Amino acid sequence: MLLIARLPGKLEGKINGILLLFFISALCLILATLYVGHQMEGGAAAINEAGAERMRTYRIAYLLDQSAGAGNSARRDELLMSARTELEAFETAMALLEQGDPGRPLFLPREPRLRSEMQSLHQQWDAYLRPLMQGVMDARDSAERQHQLEQLDKAVRDFVPMINRLVLRIEKSNSRNTELMWLFQNALVGFALIGTLFLVYVFKFLVIRPVEKLKQGMDSMAAADFGVRLPVESGDEFGELAQGFNRMADRLRGFYGTLEQRVADKTRDIEEKNRELAVLYEIAAYLTETAELKGVCRGVLEKLCTLLDADAAAVRLINAEKQELEIIASTGLSEQFLRAEESLPLGTCLCGKAAVSGSSVVDKPADLNGLQLNCIHDGLTGMAAIAIKSKNHVIGIFNIFFRSPRVLAHNEVQLLEAVGQHLGISIDNLRLAVREKEMAVSEERNMLAQELHDSIAQSLAFLNIQAQMLHGSLDNGQMAAAREELGRMREGIQESYDNVRELLVHFRIKVEHADLDDAIMSALEKFEGQTGIRTSFRKCGGGVVPSATSMIQVLHIIQEALSNARKHAQATLVEIEMRCGGEPSIKVRDNGRGFDPETIFENGGSHVGIGIMRERAHRIGAHLRVESTPGDGTCVTLALPQ
Repeated sequence: MLLIARLPGKLEGKINGILLLFFISALCLILATLYVGHQMEGGAAAINEAGAERMRTYRIAYLLDQSAGAGNSARRDELLMSARTELEAFETAMALLEQGDPGRPLFLPREPRLRSEMQSLHQQWDAYLRPLMQGVMDARDSAERQHQLEQLDKAVRDFVPMINRLVLRIEKSNSRNTELMWLFQNALVGFALIGTLFLVYVFKFLVIRPVEKLKQGMDSMAAADFGVRLPVESGDEFGELAQGFNRMADRLRGFYGTLEQRVADKTRDIEEKNRELAVLYEIAAYLTETAELKGVCRGVLEKLCTLLDADAAAVRLINAEKQELEIIASTGLSEQFLRAEESLPLGTCLCGKAAVSGSSVVDKPADLNGLQLNCIHDGLTGMAAIAIKSKNHVIGIFNIFFRSPRVLAHNEVQLLEAVGQHLGISIDNLRLAVREKEMAVSEERNMLAQELHDSIAQSLAFLNIQAQMLHGSLDNGQMAAAREELGRMREGIQESYDNVRELLVHFRIKVEHADLDDAIMSALEKFEGQTGIRTSFRKCGGGVVPSATSMIQVLHIIQEALSNARKHAQATLVEIEMRCGGEPSIKVRDNGRGFDPETIFENGGSHVGIGIMRERAHRIGAHLRVESTPGDGTCVTLALPQ
C-alpha cells in the first residue's frame, strides 16, 4: 500500500489505474469462461452428431439386409432408395464433423489424437464400409448379395466401435472443459471477493485515512492548536492538501502570534478615526448654526487646532475684484504676521498657489523668498494650505500652522479637505442669507414706494395743483372760487390722512389668529368700521392653515383689494368668499362702478396696486386674476397653491 501511495501522479490517475487493472483481469477471466463454454457447446453438438452416425450405420446395414429378403422388386427398390438416402446423410454428417459448423456451433475439440481417430474413421469408411454398402446395392444375384452382406456385417461390427471411441474421446474432452469452466468460475468468484476487499483497503488507504488525518488536523486547528502539522505521505491531491494545510497553519500561527499587536494597532486606528469623525460631526453641526461669518470661521479653526495640536490657523477668502486672498479670521497668529499677510495676491506663496490650483499643499516654509519669510519670522516651521470649496469652486483657503516639526498624515489631510468642503458650503449659505435679507429689505422698500406712489404721492400732486389754483384765485380776487378750491384741498388732505392711516394698518398686519378666516373677518371688521362699506364673508369646505409668511401675503393682497374698492370703485358692498379643498381660492367681489381691465393695464401707472398684488401672489406660488366690467363691479380671485 505504501508503494501505491508513493507512486507519482494524481489520486485520480492512481484510482483509475487500479480500476482499469481489475477490469482487465475480470474481463480476461470472463472471456476465458466464455471460450471454454463455447468449446463445450461445440463438443456436445459433435457428440450428438457422432452418436447419430452410429445409428445411421446400423440403419443402412438393416435396410440393405431387408432389401436382400424383399419378395418383389418394388419393395427392394424402395429399401435401396432409403439406404442411399441414409448413406448420403452419413457422409454429410462425416464432413460436418471434420469441417465443423460455427453457426450451431458444432466442431471437434482441437486435440491431435481425436483428429487422428476422426481421420482413421473416415479412412475406414472410404476404404471398406462404403464400398461394401455400395456392393450390396449393386449386386445382381442373391448369392453375391448374401456374400456382400456377410462382409458388411463384419465391417459394421468393426466400424461402430471406432465411432464409440470417437464419441468417448469427445466426451472426455468436454469433461475436461467442464472442469476448466468450474475452475474459471470459481476463480472469477474468488477474484471478485478478493478484489473487492483489496479495493476497499486501497480506498481506505488512499482516501479515507488522509481525509481522517485532515479532519483531525482541522479539529486541532479549531481548538486553537496551531502547532499541528500533517505528514506528507504522497504526491497526489491529498499530499498537496497536507502541504497547503501546513502552510496555512504556519501563517495562522504567525498571525496569532502578532494578533495582539494587530488588535492594538487597529484599535488605535479606530479610535483615531472616531476622534476625527467626532470632530467632523461637531464641525458640521457647528456650521449649521446661525452665526456671522468671522465667528463661524474662527470657531472651526479653534476646533481644528485642538484636534491636530496646531499652534495657529487662518481663513483666507478670495476677493474676486482684487484677485487677492484676504484673511477674515485667525487664531494664534501675531499682529505683525496678520498685517504682513492681510492680503495676498493669488498665485503668490504656497497659499496663493493652493487657491489657484484648488489642491491641498502640505509643506515646510523653508524658502526665504517672498511672503514665506513671514512664517519663519513668526516661528512657524510647518504649514498646510487647504482649499475651501463650494460646488467645486474655490472660494478661499484655510491654513494650519505648527511651530514644532509636524508632518500631517494622509487621513488628516483628507479630514481637512472634508472640513474645507463643509466650510465652503457654510460660507456660501451665510452669504446667501445676507443677500436674501438685503433682497427682502429692497423688495419691501420697492413695495412701500409703490404704495406711496399709488396713494399719498398722487394725493400730494393733486393738493399741489389745488394750491396753485387757490393761489391764482386769490391773486385774481375770486373768493368764491378760492373757497371752492380750499374745500377740495380739505377733502384731499382728509383723503391723504385716510391713506396714511390705511398704509400704517397695512404695514402693521400681524397674524394674530390661528386661522386665515379669523384674520380675514378681523380685517373686514376694521375696514367696515373705518369706511362704512358693508362687508360679508363666506367659507366653503375645510383646508389646511397656510404658513405664517403665506398668510401675511394673502392678507396684504386682500387689504389691497379692499383699498381699491374704497378708493376707486365707490362700492357699497364687498363680499369675500374663501374656498378650501381641491383647488383653494379667495375671491374679493365689490358692487362698484367697475372698469375696463385692458384700458387700465395699458395705462398702468395709476394702478400700481394691481401689480403689487401680482408680485405678492407670485411670491407664495399663487395666481391672481382680476375680472371687471364697467358698471358691474370687480372680482379679484387669488388661486392658492394646493
